[in-house]
Amino acid sequence: MILFSKFALRTSFNYFQYKVNKIKDTNMLVTTTNNIEGTKILKYHGLVSGEAILGANIFKDFFAGIRDIVGGRSSAYENELRKAKDIALEEMKVEAMKLGGNAVIATDLDYETLGQGSMLMVTASGTAVTLES
Repeated sequence: MILFSKFALRTSFNYFQYKVNKIKDTNMLVTTTNNIEGTKILKYHGLVSGEAILGANIFKDFFAGIRDIVGGRSSAYENELRKAKDIALEEMKVEAMKLGGNAVIATDLDYETLGQGSMLMVTASGTAVTLES
């Protein structure tokens, strides 16, 4: 049973990666505005969202603390933030495609820390729509 579970998890992950790669190839429009000038919205499909929770490790925390003391930017945390944002946006696009949309409008990104600040959560949400071609 454990082998089946690992296989199912791996298959599920590979399917998600396939969907994400397919989305990246389609160049879906994602915007923070409520409409797109000069383009008619044919159908509103509803709210879509994507979430990413990433943990920072002790070494990143240690070096970020040193950066706080001496000043400067923490590239480790910036990279984690960027990765979490990209994951959340890609998950949101997958949800929009499942609903039949070809764009996401009114997109909002939220950043939160969880626990003792060792976990980072990024949430992307918006409205899936079908735009006139």
